Amino acid sequence: ARALEPGYVPALAGADHFLQAWQSGDVENGMVLLSTHAKETATTDVIEKFFSNSDPAAFEIGRGKLLKRGRYEFPVVLVSGPSNNIRTRRRFSSLVMVDTGKNDWVVDRLP
Repeated sequence: ARALEPGYVPALAGADHFLQAWQSGDVENGMVLLSTHAKETATTDVIEKFFSNSDPAAFEIGRGKLLKRGRYEFPVVLVSGPSNNIRTRRRFSSLVMVDTGKNDWVVDRLP
């Protein structure tokens, strides 16, 4: 088995923490995990809408890949529902994590 890059585990943990905030609708903790670039790219309304999830929710994180030093991309599936007799929805996307220094990883692009 190949050895993982040193930043892989902290980047994956950061992605997991961010998606846990999404799952619980915790916009405050989710915002802390966004890079300045992500905050500038997405409007406040977009961010609040992303975290407003009243339906049961779950997520899947796939194996990440190193884009360049200090930057990983993880495929994710955001799963929500069922509620009000609507079927479960799966949204396929990806989450880009960036190291801000001292192994502190944040989301650089929303899924």
